[in-house]
Amino acid sequence: MAKPRVIRVTKADNNFQYLEVISRNRRKRHRYGVFLVETVKGINAALQYRWDIQAFIYPAQVELSRWAQDILQNSRAPVHYELNPRLMEELSDREETSELLALAAIPPDDLARIPIRKGFLVVVLDRPSNPGNIGTIIRSCDSFQAAGLVITGHSADLYDPQAVRSSISSLFALPTVRVPSYQELLPWFARIRERYPDFQIIGSSAKATKKITQVDFTRPTALILGNETSGLSHNFREICDEIAKIPIFGSTSSLNIACAASIFLYEIQRQRCAAPLIPGE
Repeated sequence: MAKPRVIRVTKADNNFQYLEVISRNRRKRHRYGVFLVETVKGINAALQYRWDIQAFIYPAQVELSRWAQDILQNSRAPVHYELNPRLMEELSDREETSELLALAAIPPDDLARIPIRKGFLVVVLDRPSNPGNIGTIIRSCDSFQAAGLVITGHSADLYDPQAVRSSISSLFALPTVRVPSYQELLPWFARIRERYPDFQIIGSSAKATKKITQVDFTRPTALILGNETSGLSHNFREICDEIAKIPIFGSTSSLNIACAASIFLYEIQRQRCAAPLIPGE
C-alpha cells in the first residue's frame, strides 16, 4: 500500500484555499466532489461504512491522540494535509479545534443505493431549506430503520457542514440521495409497487383530516415531508395515497419538520413492532 503524499501547509496558499472553499462554498464543494468530515464519530463512521476518504487533515507540531495517530498510520487516503495550527483553527468549524478532519468523496445520487426489501420505508424531503433539519432527519431515519432518505428539488446542501454535523454519524450509515424533482421518483415508486402491491405514499400536512394513528404504517411506505415554510408541493400531494397530520395542541399551528419526521417515524416503528408476526417471517 502506497504511503499518502504529505502536503505541508504553512500559510493560506492554494492548498489551504482549496480546503477552505470546500468547507464554505456549496458550488465548489460539489464541483470538486468532496466534503469535510470533522467529528470523531463522523470520521469513525465514514471509515466503518467504507466511504472513499480522499485526504486527512491535521495540525503540524501537535501531539495527536492515539485515535488520530492510528487512523493516520493506517490511512488509505492518497493525501495528508499537515497544517499550521493557526490554519487548522481557521478551517475547523468547532469552538474547540478538531485534531483531525477528513475529506470524503460525495457518492453518486443513485436511487439504487436505497435497498428495497421487506418492511420497506423511505422518507422523502420536498425542498428542505435548513441543513440542520436535514442532518437531524437523517439521524431519525437511521434510528427508526428507514431504508433511506431522498431529498428533492432545490434544497439546502446535504453535505453542508451543519447537515453533516447534525446527523452525528448517521449520514454515513443511511443511503441518502438527491433528485431534481418528484418526477424522478415516479418510475422508482412504480417498481416498488410492482414488487410490493400494498406499497403506499403518505404525505404530511398540518391541514390534513386524518391522524397519523389512523394510517396503516405496517405496509411498505414512502413518507413525504414538505418544505419548512410552504409544506408539500401540489405535485407531491397529487401522488400521495393519503395525507396525515400529527395532532397538536396549544397555540402553535405546526411543528418543526425535524420534530414532525421523528414523530412520524416513531409512530411507524410503534405500529410495526405491535403488529402480529406472520408465521414463517
